Amino acid sequence: MQAVLKYLPHYTYDDWLHWEGRWELIEGIPVAMSPMPVPEHQRVAADLIYEFKQALKGKCSDCKAYLLLDYKVSEETILQPDLLIVCGRIEKKYLDFTPSLVVEILSPATTIKDRNTKYQIYEQQGVKYYLIVDIKQKQVEIHELINGKYILQIYSGQFQFELKEDCLISPELDNIW
Repeated sequence: MQAVLKYLPHYTYDDWLHWEGRWELIEGIPVAMSPMPVPEHQRVAADLIYEFKQALKGKCSDCKAYLLLDYKVSEETILQPDLLIVCGRIEKKYLDFTPSLVVEILSPATTIKDRNTKYQIYEQQGVKYYLIVDIKQKQVEIHELINGKYILQIYSGQFQFELKEDCLISPELDNIW
């Protein structure tokens, strides 16, 4: 397997900057992000951002919710999660520090990547909450980082996210359905 890997092209952030279209870069391997998400995916993303923005309002002044923000994990890994909550100021054109919360909305083309590759990356990077939204099942999986490992909880009407020490929010995630 190592012989095969050494012949695969390997790209970096500087290469990625010049590509047309939407791409993620995972450990130097390009991953196309097109076609655009289907309408139901986009609707759920819009409803999620609304619920998180409402929950953050007046509670966490330096925490913001973002859609489709480039998250530069390393020179060889740039991800574009469906939604992020970032506590702290973003100084560059991309996020270069660990967000507090990441949401991926499953689609047939991304399910394996979201449940495996991205799961591992977010866990390794110390993302406190990784939410996987399954539109078909109408289910939100909350993976909470505890002692360096994700612990799964299925959203069942209420959950309190501690984004940082003085920032607790309880978005109404049932409203997305």
